[in-house]
Amino acid sequence: MRVKEVNISEYKLLSRGKVRDIYDLGDTLLMISTDRISAFDHILTELIPYKGYVLNQISKFWFEKTKNIIDNHYITDVPSSIYKNLEKYDDLINGRSMVVRKAEVIPFECIVRGYITGSAWEEYKKNGTVNGVRIDYDLKESEQFKEPLFTPSTKEESGHDINVSFDYMKRELGDELAKLIKKKSICLYKYGYEYALKRGIIIADTKFEFGMIDGKLTLIDEILTPDSSRFWPLNDYVPGKKMVGLDKQFVRDYLLETDWDKNSTPPHLPNRIVEKASEIYRSIYNMLTGKEI
Repeated sequence: MRVKEVNISEYKLLSRGKVRDIYDLGDTLLMISTDRISAFDHILTELIPYKGYVLNQISKFWFEKTKNIIDNHYITDVPSSIYKNLEKYDDLINGRSMVVRKAEVIPFECIVRGYITGSAWEEYKKNGTVNGVRIDYDLKESEQFKEPLFTPSTKEESGHDINVSFDYMKRELGDELAKLIKKKSICLYKYGYEYALKRGIIIADTKFEFGMIDGKLTLIDEILTPDSSRFWPLNDYVPGKKMVGLDKQFVRDYLLETDWDKNSTPPHLPNRIVEKASEIYRSIYNMLTGKEI
């Protein structure tokens, strides 16, 4: 089954984003991970089989493993166990959705970079900096930083997020909260990195989102998924080489090979790209959790 969207008449639809449909359940939210895929701020026509299930289950996996590092908003991935009137949607939403606590969202993407790649590599080649911070040692493409870098960006409702300095974040949130977010982001990255490395995966970089619940900093949204992270196969890793990841970068790379201008309607993905993308998502789930879909 491929799920494009889920329409639930009993509750108010709060948003239908690039991947998730979010419903207001009163005291909580229902976050449904669909099989939609986006690239370069466009939602593509094709659906990726199992993608929503994989994203949801990987987030659940990490939420349960990292709850000693920081509280998170996850409650259950079987919504009808709490809300009986959702039972008729079980086939659509069980496993690919989660009931979560409501949070006051902190409007920053909290990016942690363990390796230099992507836009960070392009900036470093040009200026010797990453997110405006000078790197005082030489790096090759895809090489590991001496220590993970925290490079926040604004969280925009539409369009591209904007890279900002940590000083800007401190001015907006206050020193204490900003420093706590940075500390927790790096702790989460290091935990995930060490765990994944033992399973043959390098987490090159990732992003986290946080909110406040009852006055306490809380991890929200998703965590260490193929949509929010760069996953590289450890066996293929070579410093100085552009890495091909086990994540949705595969789809981006295909689109970059076309003549699409990134402003018009995106081209269709051929079946071979859809099937390969689905295989990548499922393989990451298997490597991290040891479970098959």
